[in-house]
Amino acid sequence: MDYDIKRGWFKNVEGDALPNLMRDVFGNVKAEGETYVSEYGVMTRIEAKILAKDKMDIATESRKGPMTDEEILDSKRKLNEFAEKATGFDAKARMKRAQKKAKEGTL
Repeated sequence: MDYDIKRGWFKNVEGDALPNLMRDVFGNVKAEGETYVSEYGVMTRIEAKILAKDKMDIATESRKGPMTDEEILDSKRKLNEFAEKATGFDAKARMKRAQKKAKEGTL
């Protein structure tokens, strides 16, 4: 899913900053071209890619099979922590921006 990057925040994710951030939050990262890939908890694949100075893409895949509520909540918290540090927007602000785009038909 595409996320807006807060104005002036790009300096926090450009160059090696994005893979370093993923390593700090998830504990691992590898580069696949311009996409950085990590894994954590129930998420078997977390992809992050800078699309422009004001936009990035974050996509996840979850493992199949049984998962505990605690595993799911912990994974979601880590993903939210990463998204906030990468975009400069907390979960509430990201939701409001997505709802606004959906209303405008630009999502």
